[in-house]
Amino acid sequence: MQRSKFLIGVGGGVTAVLALAGLGTYLLAGTESTTGLDDHTTTSVDGHRALVANIVAGRTESKYHPLPWVGDKVSDVTCPTGLKAVTGATLTCTGKKSDGSTVKIPVRVTKADATSVTWKFER
Repeated sequence: MQRSKFLIGVGGGVTAVLALAGLGTYLLAGTESTTGLDDHTTTSVDGHRALVANIVAGRTESKYHPLPWVGDKVSDVTCPTGLKAVTGATLTCTGKKSDGSTVKIPVRVTKADATSVTWKFER
């Protein structure tokens, strides 16, 4: 009887640890970012307010490989232009993998208003 209680406790403990690890991975591996639009982060692209390219590139590079088991390690991420603060706007950034190959990173605006832009990239 006592052995079965122990096994149930171990099983419950393992389940809890796996659930927390899964939640942590989900939270840290997010590809969405919301950035405020102000004088330091805003540029103009085709007459629209846009998030400057270096902020999109830097945030993408830092979030692309947050954990060893999520995504590839990339460096030198660059974006060709700023990201228009218009819902649905897209651009493709590029980066380098550790083996030297190039990776294309699609970026898309999911929500935009006068003060911020929410965007995400594909891993």
